[in-house]
Amino acid sequence: MFDFVHKHKTLIQIVLAIIFLPFAFFGMDSYFRTGDAGADIGSVNGRVITQQEYSQSLQERQAALQRMIGGSVPPGLLDSPEIKAAVVDGIVRQRLLIDRAVSGGIFVADSQLQQLIAEQPVFLDNGKFSAARYAEILKRQNLTPVQFENGLRRDLMVERVNDGYRASAVVSNLVADRLLRINAQQREVSQSIIEAQKFVSEVKLADDAVKQYYDSHQDEFKVPERARIEYLMLSLDNVAAQTEISAEDVRRAYEENTKQYAKGEERQASHILITADASQSAEQKAKARAQAESLLQQVRKNPASFAELAKKNSQDPGSAAKGGDLGFFARGAMVGAFDTAVFAMKPGAISDVVESQFGFHIIKLVAVKGRGFEDVRKTVELDLKRQRATKRFSELAEQFNNLAFEQGDSLKAASDALKLTVQNGGWVGRNGAENKLLNNPKLLQAIFSDEVVKNKRNSEVVDVGANNLVSARVVEHSPASVAPLGDVSAGITKQLTLTQASQLAAKHGRELLAKLKAGESAALSWAPAKLVGRREAQGLGAAEIGEIFKLDASTLPAYAGVENPRGAFILLKVTRTVDPDQTDVAKRKAAVEELRQMTAQEQSNAYVAHLKSKADIKLRLDRIEQKKE
Repeated sequence: MFDFVHKHKTLIQIVLAIIFLPFAFFGMDSYFRTGDAGADIGSVNGRVITQQEYSQSLQERQAALQRMIGGSVPPGLLDSPEIKAAVVDGIVRQRLLIDRAVSGGIFVADSQLQQLIAEQPVFLDNGKFSAARYAEILKRQNLTPVQFENGLRRDLMVERVNDGYRASAVVSNLVADRLLRINAQQREVSQSIIEAQKFVSEVKLADDAVKQYYDSHQDEFKVPERARIEYLMLSLDNVAAQTEISAEDVRRAYEENTKQYAKGEERQASHILITADASQSAEQKAKARAQAESLLQQVRKNPASFAELAKKNSQDPGSAAKGGDLGFFARGAMVGAFDTAVFAMKPGAISDVVESQFGFHIIKLVAVKGRGFEDVRKTVELDLKRQRATKRFSELAEQFNNLAFEQGDSLKAASDALKLTVQNGGWVGRNGAENKLLNNPKLLQAIFSDEVVKNKRNSEVVDVGANNLVSARVVEHSPASVAPLGDVSAGITKQLTLTQASQLAAKHGRELLAKLKAGESAALSWAPAKLVGRREAQGLGAAEIGEIFKLDASTLPAYAGVENPRGAFILLKVTRTVDPDQTDVAKRKAAVEELRQMTAQEQSNAYVAHLKSKADIKLRLDRIEQKKE
């Protein structure tokens, strides 16, 4: 077993998570491939960055951000110039680090790569790696095995280069102590809030203020384009649910994949051991086995005598005195033959004679705790159904694509052929849909294409995640427009009033702050004091925490003020500081590790910056637009 394989299991799991999104990354073939120069984003040392490669990387970054943020994320938010530039920079960085890995002789052996892939549950069939399943899953993601393996090899090579910085980062104890003190210090704070609402009565808007705001902020009052849709969905889960699995198949799958399913299970067993090792003659071993067989017959006749027979006859000094009791142990804790026998038994059962390198065992399974077969039976059945449904799903997906396109004036043909129900999707906009399933950037892009809106055709079939395929058509379309002034004037009036009230609150708050800093008294009501830290905000916002820790705490009380996003002005009073316990080993270790990671990242960034300065990098950032499909 390679240490490398164990160390990088997490990386392949991340890669697999990415390819089962509706996006597939490109392997080394795209890294070395030349393409249409007119669509290139640029080049690194003569090797082009294609529009296709950039678009794919952008989609992967957007999907990752959606997972981190959660919920409904407007596609426009994920399409910012900053994210696009970061994607291009990431591609450049990866190219440079791969060059460094190659020049430094860093490679990933085929045997290491094969073992990593072979251990992934998603590629197993009946507990064994299935080349057919492997090829089928990659095919559904538009990947060949060569693309996938080269892409994975590339990522592992980059990871090895980064490992060098993590291993070499040196942290000064003095700096670590200072970081701990800065990060972990707490300050006792009270706050007094000057609400904007108190100043609303003092606000006097100009007669034409609402009209002027409306005319100069037309974008704020746009009613976005909308479409009312209907759709069909083909789901791998639904195909799996209709797949029949026998009880015998479920039991067999569990037994063949116990490492995956029985994690956490422990068993208590007792045994009688008659020793025999490799140094003994065949005659001596035969005599030992005969003794064990004789004891087994006695146990079979009177199972209650097991403990007494173990005390008198077992040659395991560690357990004989306890009637053979070995206590609870997890799978893999015992030698192979013994372990296999124990985890195939039912509580109360007595085994046949089991031979191991220590001799001959008679085993009694006393108890089981943790996850057994019945605990995970439904999970095993579902996994088995999904495995068997994969091929059928691929066939149906191809049929779905063909019918949605070839008979694009209606969803009925696909609905009838695949026995799918046409569903009401309600109203959706370009920037999102309330239905989480339909809130997919690529699907929304397809829905609002000319082909679907103007030509009244079905959309292309889009994988919206988790192997759910959707094709939609527009039932009703409402173009973008600007709301009339009469509909929004009340809201504008309220907004302008609160804005000016907030300005008055801030002005009054700053005047009070100046008095407090000058040592003068001010008629204020302070909330009860509470201890806050940089990482224990106690309900305070980032701006307030920042101001609190900017204050010079050598003379207390100390005062600060900050405008609240809701329009209020917040006065802050610091009355006490509490320094961390520098002798706390756990906290100090955490501070050292944080600083070590920061140092390693800075070193890596500096090295990449050096590589950039020496490399021939040509970029066309004006072309970083997601290619329409």
